[in-house]
Amino acid sequence: MSRFREELRVIPRTAWILAIVGYLTVATLVLKFAVERDPQMSKWPLAGQLAFCYGLFLLFAAAVLLVGYVYGDAKRRGMRYVMWTWLALLIPDGIGIILYFILRKTLPKPCPGCRMPVKSGFVFCPHCGTSLQPTCPHCGQGVEAGWANCPHCGTKLPAQPLRTA
Repeated sequence: MSRFREELRVIPRTAWILAIVGYLTVATLVLKFAVERDPQMSKWPLAGQLAFCYGLFLLFAAAVLLVGYVYGDAKRRGMRYVMWTWLALLIPDGIGIILYFILRKTLPKPCPGCRMPVKSGFVFCPHCGTSLQPTCPHCGQGVEAGWANCPHCGTKLPAQPLRTA
């Protein structure tokens, strides 16, 4: 399965239903009551009228799906999903959605010991205690492989064997 399809699965079913039903309803109502009654647009060919109504309201459906994505993605990342959904809806011109993508947290990664999702930055799994990254032998803070000294206490770190893939 492609990454794009995986990300589409994040959008809740309710958002899909709202987008499709809203899109078809609004576009059909505009076609029936606005385009056919307008003296200029009623002279357009039928294909032009359909393209105008159903093409224009694709933006509406895309906006609903984007807000649904913000809801589902914020929920799976352990963020305040209700707050981010409201911000995405209420801040005009899509700026709320853009802010979400700029400020969102990283995805939790599965623990190698128990496979439970663990937020990034954790040194140990809160579920099973498995070490998720090397730690300083003096202060216990997380360090990265290849560092010579601990950035928290300055202790000389033992040489780590190089990993070969």
